Amino acid sequence: MASLIDIKQRITSTRKTSQITKAMQMVSAAKLGRAESNARSYEPYVSKIKDVVTHVAGTGNSSDHPMLVSRPVHRTGYIVLTSDTGLAGSYNSSVIKEVFQEINKKHTSSDEYAIITVGRSARDFFKARQMNVVLEVQGITDHPIFAEIKDIASNTVQMFEDGVYDEVFIYYNHHINSISSELRKEQLLPLTEFHEKGQETDVDLTTYEFEPSEQEILEVLLPQYVESLIFGALLDAKAAEHAARMTAMRSATDNASDLISDLSLQYNRARQAAITQEITEIVGGAAALE
Repeated sequence: MASLIDIKQRITSTRKTSQITKAMQMVSAAKLGRAESNARSYEPYVSKIKDVVTHVAGTGNSSDHPMLVSRPVHRTGYIVLTSDTGLAGSYNSSVIKEVFQEINKKHTSSDEYAIITVGRSARDFFKARQMNVVLEVQGITDHPIFAEIKDIASNTVQMFEDGVYDEVFIYYNHHINSISSELRKEQLLPLTEFHEKGQETDVDLTTYEFEPSEQEILEVLLPQYVESLIFGALLDAKAAEHAARMTAMRSATDNASDLISDLSLQYNRARQAAITQEITEIVGGAAALE
């Protein structure tokens, strides 16, 4: 059995750890509120630019735009959104595991895919396994702005237009609420959804006047739309990250409290056993003197 000093030291160290995890939980809770606000406030912009692109693409004059046309897939691009740090439960591992399994399932050579990582966790994982990471970014702030990912977003679009890859998917954790999130896989390129919608329904263009031509507008809007999808996913993922870290730290704090209770009970039992032993020795010594 551990000595009283050892148990006391464990109680002290566990209590200090509990204070740290409690503080981290409160910090993550504060960051979560702002991250949720950022994600919600960005949704109207994405919705409106999608509406405009849908109207322009629905005219039928843009069917030859490379970002709207499917082509034979020789290489696939994967954008993976993770965090730079851990202590967030399964937030990083769930995304990385899904992408890793998808690549192993679909591809037999590194020439068949390209990985774009946002966050140190994904970068370290895939590079450690000698996988084809073509772009990477770290150091994204807790409340990112578009300038932080502008280069990687524009490079993603440019590489698709240059034929570096023929389709692009993005993987990230979608924030549902403070205690749950879900893994999402979304196709960014090509944007075939606009032609599919245009074929299924009649698009109302009465409220839009295009100047200059639809084709010139699409040349500007389509890259901006894809970049906005990437940034919107990042905002969503950041909210999920803060929620995951808050939940993980809450669980750690609760576990520390349970451990302190068990250790305190163990300490009291050991202390009482020591006192009983001392009393027994005193009584035995007194009896021996009589």
